[in-house]
Amino acid sequence: LSAPGAIETVVIRTTGDRIQDRPLSAIGGKGLFTKELEEALAERRIDVAVHSTKDLPGVLPPGFALGCVLERGDPRDALVMRAGSPRRLADLPPGCSIGTSALRRQSQILALRPDIAIRMMRGNIDTRLRKLDDGEVDVIILAAAGLRRIGLDSRITLALDPAEFVPAVGQGAVCCEVREGDERVLGLLARVGHGETSDAVRAERAMLLRLEGNCRTPIAGHATIEAGRLTLTGFVATPDGREGWRADG
Repeated sequence: LSAPGAIETVVIRTTGDRIQDRPLSAIGGKGLFTKELEEALAERRIDVAVHSTKDLPGVLPPGFALGCVLERGDPRDALVMRAGSPRRLADLPPGCSIGTSALRRQSQILALRPDIAIRMMRGNIDTRLRKLDDGEVDVIILAAAGLRRIGLDSRITLALDPAEFVPAVGQGAVCCEVREGDERVLGLLARVGHGETSDAVRAERAMLLRLEGNCRTPIAGHATIEAGRLTLTGFVATPDGREGWRADG
């Protein structure tokens, strides 16, 4: 952000990274991916915390602010399979199993395909791919952006249309969290933020806040901006997918 070599990268492993045998909804929610980074911010061990925006709780703790949002990557969810190439989610083999720990994904899958077996699966991308390749499940569902960013585009069997399978709020976008009122850092981040992505993500997060959403509620939201007009799709459902509500506007 300033002179070459002036930025130090500090790697912090969060509770959400360490605990991988239980769903987030059972161990405290999305804050498990941010707590240790916010502690480091508060203690001034770091000046910027870099997050996947979809991991941020709807409300940041007092004293912290969203400094910027980088240009969004692919916002879609992606099916990854060992074999087969369905053209739609509806074309998956009857009774197959899908690995995911996200209630949002679970509810949308079951709404379309109640015959599919959902298997709880957490861990990083490599861990999930290994479990798929070892035959623990037939399919896994991951964020397309995460696969693309580490050069695994070839593992994507089918990227799901956001108009039909609504992504998580903030999916595909990386953001920077800072100490509230830190004008020096905010000024630096202003150079790398992406205006349209920021506007879209803030709209999605405003919807999440309005619905009082958390990791125990299947909520999805995706905003796009075309010709200066922002369009937002919101989705909320029961975990079993039997009831769901969607709005576009």
